[in-house]
Amino acid sequence: MVSAAPRVLIVEARFYDDITDHLVKGAIQELTEHGVGYKRIIAPGILELPAVIRFAIRAMELRAIEERYAGYVVLGCAIRGETDHYEHVCREAMRGIQDLILEYSLAVGNGILTCGTREQAVERARFDQKNIGGKAAAACLSMMQIKKEIGL
Repeated sequence: MVSAAPRVLIVEARFYDDITDHLVKGAIQELTEHGVGYKRIIAPGILELPAVIRFAIRAMELRAIEERYAGYVVLGCAIRGETDHYEHVCREAMRGIQDLILEYSLAVGNGILTCGTREQAVERARFDQKNIGGKAAAACLSMMQIKKEIGL
């Protein structure tokens, strides 16, 4: 029996569409270069990213979906505003993702930008600049390989 190529779920927060578009472009290129398939799903913001991953895990547990994901790439952006909402959203999104990683032994590449300004976010997101989306996908692929080497 030939095993299928691994698949990754890209979960993208679309609060800042233009920034997320750059992140997604970098992630897709990285996955494609390594022959890894992917599916994209949209979350309204970064706070909802952990819930979407948990939904996917639950759907696999229930066999509600046929696809199995070897890894996850989370992409999105929070830009500091005038209130402390930014700190709460960033902290809880990151904590939620880390909790899932540890509880379910997930291979995750975290491409959530937490920036002080839009300009910082664009620089980090753009494929031809810091390419955090591509780096998040590369981290996911590395973690998938580590899981394989360990026997998970």
